[in-house]
Amino acid sequence: MGTIFSKIISGELPSYKIAEDDDFIAFLDIMPIALGHVLVVPKLEVDKLFDASDHILGKALLFAKPIAKALERSFECNRVGISVIGIEVPHAHIHLVPIQSAEDLNFTKKKLSLTSEELSSIQDTILHALQH
Repeated sequence: MGTIFSKIISGELPSYKIAEDDDFIAFLDIMPIALGHVLVVPKLEVDKLFDASDHILGKALLFAKPIAKALERSFECNRVGISVIGIEVPHAHIHLVPIQSAEDLNFTKKKLSLTSEELSSIQDTILHALQH
């Protein structure tokens, strides 16, 4: 049985997709800790990021880089923070979060509750920034 991320990758479940290539998919976190919170997920289902192949580990940040730059252009932030936690979903993933300070990467704080319209608008904003 695949994870929720595997079902998103296969198209069984919808997502607010930001980018995709042969090895990765990136989409909005639907329960974000900040506006613009994106998940970068390897397509190969592996529970822990550091159990992934060297190829996937090496490519992960290169795939994430243009997305992070687009987030910086799309949201008022000091930088884009990166976090690997991997507790809630047993499928390796990287969080990209626009932040002002380290406190903004606190995953124990209350998550934002956004409508599908708000998520679509955020997706459009990031997609536009990726093209420029």
